Amino acid sequence: MEYTQLGRTGLKVSRLVLGTMNFGPQTDEADSHAIMDAALDAGINFFDTANVYGWGENKGRTEEIVGSWFGKGGGRREKTVIATKVYGNMAADGEPWPNTDKLSALNIRRAVDASLKRLGTDHIDLYQFHHVDRATPWDEIWQAIDVLVQQGKILYAGSSNHAGWHIAQANETARRRNSYGLVSEQCLYNLAERRAEMDVIPAAQDYGLGIIPWSPLHGGLLGGALRKEREGGAGARTAGGRAADALKNTAVREQIQAYEDLLDKHGLEPGEVALAWLLTRPGVTGPIVGPRTAEQLASAVRASELTLSDEVLGALDEIFPGPGPTPEAFAW
Repeated sequence: MEYTQLGRTGLKVSRLVLGTMNFGPQTDEADSHAIMDAALDAGINFFDTANVYGWGENKGRTEEIVGSWFGKGGGRREKTVIATKVYGNMAADGEPWPNTDKLSALNIRRAVDASLKRLGTDHIDLYQFHHVDRATPWDEIWQAIDVLVQQGKILYAGSSNHAGWHIAQANETARRRNSYGLVSEQCLYNLAERRAEMDVIPAAQDYGLGIIPWSPLHGGLLGGALRKEREGGAGARTAGGRAADALKNTAVREQIQAYEDLLDKHGLEPGEVALAWLLTRPGVTGPIVGPRTAEQLASAVRASELTLSDEVLGALDEIFPGPGPTPEAFAW
């Protein structure tokens, strides 16, 4: 496993990030523990979760599963860089209630203590804002984060699903306060969805943020969906059926067919190529992989060892052309 520094920090993290969103809803506790053990054995030291994972009445369950794994000892916590998120509604009965979501100083204070308890740890390495809170000023957010850093409850702060101008606004506010600011951005980015290249990634690079792509297979669309469909498998099976819905579009279907034909020609696995491509992209720290099984994790590890030829990279750009930077992407 290769390692890199997270953005402008001195923190060394693996170039694959273990996503835990399936732990609880899709994968039981025992199998989740086995996957996390296998990830460590493969050299993956960067794990990502969120306070809302577990979903519905089980919000927080995923953090609890990670916490019970830490509790088994054996250096598990010490070897792991743990990232979690704050923003989603965490009201006990699921009904919206003031100050049980978003990024007010009050909710951040309550949310971090609850996550620490579920995770069974005394600090969170990377605390991420799961979405933009348009109602809370950045001065208030950074005041809350600075207190948590001083208390030793978190080490770094990151964003998720933020636009380029949000990243600029956040870090310019942090600069005025002599705060460290955002060190990472977790965004939707993959071969089939490259709009982050317009503003988000340039802003992140300029401010020294590491890019952590989520949904690297675009909901299964880039994981050999058509081949599995022909084989009668669950190639397009995703939460919400996003890949299946996308394949109803003739243009998308033709694009994915060209992708799979290219990789068949070169004897490559679609899901592994989608991950390997992200590892070639400027500014990318590492994509989030969310395995439901040990075999899915093994496939992701193989992807991290895959070198794509210039011929394949060029063909991928032809099939999935990027938008280019702004303003040229929409002005010229």
